[in-house]
Amino acid sequence: MIRGIAGVIIWTANVERLGGFYRDVLDMKPVSQRDGFMAFQFGDTRLSISDHSEVDDGAKDPFRIMVNLAVDDIHSAYQRLRGKGVEFLREPEKEHWGGYIATFKDADGNLLQLLQQPSAGN
Repeated sequence: MIRGIAGVIIWTANVERLGGFYRDVLDMKPVSQRDGFMAFQFGDTRLSISDHSEVDDGAKDPFRIMVNLAVDDIHSAYQRLRGKGVEFLREPEKEHWGGYIATFKDADGNLLQLLQQPSAGN
């Protein structure tokens, strides 16, 4: 029986560029880093960035999958990332279920969302 998500791997043609975006722009701290690989840990869930020989530069269909990044204060996270040059496709907006989301792309063009749960504030 599936009991959760152990991790997500984002394949890329350039780990240093894409992993650097997650490390330097999103301020995520790698728990593992070696040539062609970088990983970040959040509780029991791991987000990995890894080279893959079958992946060309950039996402060809960025709407195929979206990673939601949990934040406690979406408005301050949004302002901080905008200050680092991140361009948002959707500014923070309250959803009908009570939480907030804001959408942007990573360095390969994959879609990401900041997600603030309703219990985290506003």
